[in-house]
This record gives sequence, C-alpha cells and structure tokens, in this order.
Amino acid sequence: MTTTIDSGQKLHLVFGGELEDLDSVRFRDVKGLDIVGIFPDYASAQTAWRAKAQATVDSAQTRYFIVHLHRLLEP
Repeated sequence: MTTTIDSGQKLHLVFGGELEDLDSVRFRDVKGLDIVGIFPDYASAQTAWRAKAQATVDSAQTRYFIVHLHRLLEP
C-alpha cells in the first residue's frame, strides 16, 4: 500500500502551554496543552499563533508554537 502526499497542502499545528522554565521547551502540564488547531497554510497558522501569544502576554511562562506538519508527513 502506498500513500501519496498532496504537496500543495502545507498543514501547520498551533499549540502552547506553560513552560517549566524559560530556558527549555518542557511543558509544566502536557495534558493541559492548548491545541489551537491545524491550519492549511503558514499565514493562517501565524495569525492564530499571534492572537494566542498576545492574549497570554502577561504570562511569561506561557509559549505558543507553530509546527510544520507537512514536513513531518513528507517521506
């Protein structure tokens, strides 16, 4: 069975949560991560990321990230 990847689709995941400390990317509560969503392109993922990052600006320990899912899916 072969799987074909649609190269025109560039999926991105936006998620975040509270870090244990600012010197690493280790989350305090993995079960409590905020999964913002999966987006069809970088621009829409960045818009969602920016909104969440700005909404949590008062919490220095909270960070949001964009993961390029399309890079993980490429063989």
